[in-house]
Amino acid sequence: MTEGNFVDYIKIHAESGKGGRGSMHLHREKYIDKGGPDGGDGGRGGHVIIRANTNMWTLYPLKFKKHFRAEHGGDGSKQRSTGSDGKDVYIDVPLGTIIRDGETQEILFEITKENTEQKLLPGGMGGRGNWHFKSSTNQTPRYAQPGVEGQEGWFQLELKVLADVGLVGFPNAGKSTLLSVLTSAKPKIADYAFTTLKPNLGIVEYRDFQTFVMADIPGIIEGAAEGKGLGHRFLRHIERNSTLLFLIPADSDDIKKEYNVLLNELKQHNPELLDKDRLLAISKSDMLDDELKAEIKQELPEGIQTLFISSVAQQGLTELKDTLWEMLND
Repeated sequence: MTEGNFVDYIKIHAESGKGGRGSMHLHREKYIDKGGPDGGDGGRGGHVIIRANTNMWTLYPLKFKKHFRAEHGGDGSKQRSTGSDGKDVYIDVPLGTIIRDGETQEILFEITKENTEQKLLPGGMGGRGNWHFKSSTNQTPRYAQPGVEGQEGWFQLELKVLADVGLVGFPNAGKSTLLSVLTSAKPKIADYAFTTLKPNLGIVEYRDFQTFVMADIPGIIEGAAEGKGLGHRFLRHIERNSTLLFLIPADSDDIKKEYNVLLNELKQHNPELLDKDRLLAISKSDMLDDELKAEIKQELPEGIQTLFISSVAQQGLTELKDTLWEMLND
């Protein structure tokens, strides 16, 4: 999937179906002059339903179709025949999708599990036919209920990428290169900041045909939690990851400072992110000899396991995968 096809934010308009009218019918048959009321009920209007689709990774299919309308219910008829229910409309979304009210921004529900269906807008109830209103004092009611109107509104869909491991780092830290080496994903790679503008997903193959999903989150900058750059758009994807892999290049001026800045941005965005498992990888380590590695180790942040890796030279990657697998399955 190319970067331009990754869509993580969309607005749609949905409208459920109106309920069918109840029938106002009096039974007529040969030799039966006054058969009484036999008008049937109207059918319910169609629902608008959000459905999880595990084959989708993005909201891209909704980019070109933003209006969804369910069918109206059929009208009731004679002999107490109920009208047909309106056909439901299903909107398929990937796992990790949040649905908000388009006006109030209130979160209505989230789609995070397979085989999940959530009713976004219920269809209107069908009206009752006149036979419901027959009584001892009114044996031929000449009225029936109209169907209940359907509902409509604008809704906001946001995708938070679901992945086992999320790559966290400043722009140009080597996240896309690492993803391209560990997986078959082909993210855009170049020697300048903000090469990646959309999250990229890749499947890491481990021993015995086991796998886990890694996400390359676009680079974070200081002030991202306040919305600087595209901070909010980037940070929300990290919330769904089980383990966070911090990536800081070996040629950084101050590794400890960069790590603390990244950690602080996560904390300001959502303090619960600090409860996730964390691992620090020093990328581009093929530039270091043993003496330089020993110097860097003395200045590393405390309380987090650290590995030295090189995506280009294929150094430390097996140990990295082993460590991540242990963290995911601890």
